[in-house]
Amino acid sequence: MTFKRTPLSLALAGCLLSAPAFADGMLHWQNNSLSYLYGTDYKVDAGEIQQTVTFEHASGWSWGDMFLFVDNKWYNGLSGEEGHTYYGEFSPRLSLGKLSGQDVSFGPVKDVLLAATYERGESSAGRPNQTYLLGPAVDLDVPGFDRLAINVYYRKPDGTTRRASGQWQVTPTWAMTFPVGKSDILFDGFIDWVVNDAGSDRSGDFMSKNLHINPQIKYDLGKALDGEPGRLYVGVEYDYWSDKYGIENGGFVSDLVGGTNQNTASLLVKAHF
Repeated sequence: MTFKRTPLSLALAGCLLSAPAFADGMLHWQNNSLSYLYGTDYKVDAGEIQQTVTFEHASGWSWGDMFLFVDNKWYNGLSGEEGHTYYGEFSPRLSLGKLSGQDVSFGPVKDVLLAATYERGESSAGRPNQTYLLGPAVDLDVPGFDRLAINVYYRKPDGTTRRASGQWQVTPTWAMTFPVGKSDILFDGFIDWVVNDAGSDRSGDFMSKNLHINPQIKYDLGKALDGEPGRLYVGVEYDYWSDKYGIENGGFVSDLVGGTNQNTASLLVKAHF
């Protein structure tokens, strides 16, 4: 396994998690996890059968919160550079309520935030594969949800990527827990809805609107085995992605890479620490 060209977000996570003196008084909580996923019928990517190891970090701070993940993917049947890639995101949010010291809640809205995300994939032909996102967000208090938030972003690809700017993205995230026997089922996930097209085929920077729905249904196996709750899960991840990566299904690029509407599922094991 080669972790070459590790994204900046992973290095940043290591710095934050290894600096308790810096975090003292600022860090309110944190959760880290490793997941293994095995799935088939992935579109566009180098291999249809993928194995993925994902590191995730979530934390709450005196100024807001932060989430990051790094996917390391291996394609069955391929080796070397063709058989492996990575993708990561780093997503801090500034809380208006925490920074002002005021209660900004109204109706179902618990807090108002400024959300940012840095997306980074493996470079291609020497061009960085990275995008910057920025926009408003709200945390919601809705019965039945452990967590519910909606982020709205303006997407700005790095100029070297030759991808058009001007797309808007709506990203709800959620978590719900359902008691089942002596354990629980956790239903969580996200939706990335890029609502508009940008660029043009003529200029070679066209980006299609797209919809990415990614829920996970997980059984708390650790709790079922009389261990600590919330530590070990097994389950399934569903992944639907229309016009994956902004590549229009049936368009010119789709003729080269095949269909870009993805509809698949993966088995998963997830450990929190």
